[in-house]
Amino acid sequence: MRIGIEAQRIFRTKKHGMDIVALELIKALQHLDKENSYFVFVKKGNDHCIEETENFKIIEVPGLTYADWEQIFLPIYALKYKLDILHCTSNTAPLAYPGKSILTLHDVIFLENNANQTNSSWYQNLGRIYRRTIVPASVKRASRIITVSEFEKSQILRKLTLYPSSVNVVYNAFGTHFKCNIDAAEIASIRKKYHLPEGFIFYIGNTDPKKNIYTTLRAYRAYCIGSIDPLPLVIADIDEAFLNTVLEQTNTKSLRKNIVLTGYIFNCDLPAIYAGSALFLYPSLRESFGIPLLEAMACNVPVITSNVSALPEIAGDAAIVVDPTNEKSIGNAMMNLLSNETLLKEMKLKGLQRSKHFHWDISATTLLNIYTTV
Repeated sequence: MRIGIEAQRIFRTKKHGMDIVALELIKALQHLDKENSYFVFVKKGNDHCIEETENFKIIEVPGLTYADWEQIFLPIYALKYKLDILHCTSNTAPLAYPGKSILTLHDVIFLENNANQTNSSWYQNLGRIYRRTIVPASVKRASRIITVSEFEKSQILRKLTLYPSSVNVVYNAFGTHFKCNIDAAEIASIRKKYHLPEGFIFYIGNTDPKKNIYTTLRAYRAYCIGSIDPLPLVIADIDEAFLNTVLEQTNTKSLRKNIVLTGYIFNCDLPAIYAGSALFLYPSLRESFGIPLLEAMACNVPVITSNVSALPEIAGDAAIVVDPTNEKSIGNAMMNLLSNETLLKEMKLKGLQRSKHFHWDISATTLLNIYTTV
């Protein structure tokens, strides 16, 4: 087969969830499949994170914006290489492409009426409008839809008119550099690089409303009030201006001295940050999967997460689950976990065992079977 994979943003330096998923699946397919011919369509960038192999060719496609790259230039290049299948990996697909296609639809959050979206940035709102316009047409044209959890499959079937058999679940996983035996010297080096304290609670809290940063900071305040010697909170992926806005709106400005901001964390640095933390806090309001849960578990770090969306499906019994809208519930879970050594050890062990169920080679094997079927 001649298989095209849309991976527009994997060469950008600062990658996020869908970029990492596409990259890891491509690397796993390179390892597993030496027979089919692959054409990986990317936008020019500085991080050349994959290399060509005998049956994997990297094609740089021009384009100024996400939309014109996808809707104008990608179909031209896909037709040029006479593909049997074009796999679009990031929710949307070129509507003008006449060939057979597979679409990975990570989530349909953009189709849901969510009051928290009022806190979205203009960029997030623009992306939501684009997806609302493109996705309904994309799914009608696709030969198969892939999503990342059974929960998200149920949401897709609720929001879009599709046959259940046309939607396949391919679970995400985590990189092999997330492991439980990270060297102490590496942890110390990364701690110095990001100016981190000795012990801390780790929270990835970007500006997306689903990350629940407002309730999380109120919960952290409850934890600080109830603890004799509270640990500092390390927050990734937000800036000082946004933090100040949240502190002002949640009446928690007194917490600023307890909070450390890292900015964007490169994926290669994340394992050492997980390993240096006392617990990982992930009380999202809405997730289709939740890769950070598995990353933390694989690094032998206990996890507190939400009892909603796909998070219980991914966490199993290997995390403390809480109501993400209840700040007292989150704060109490933090206090109980950090003060109970037996529970800490139990959750670490369960997390390590749970993470072993997810592997990119397993995901790529499932994906390759879908390619063959289609």
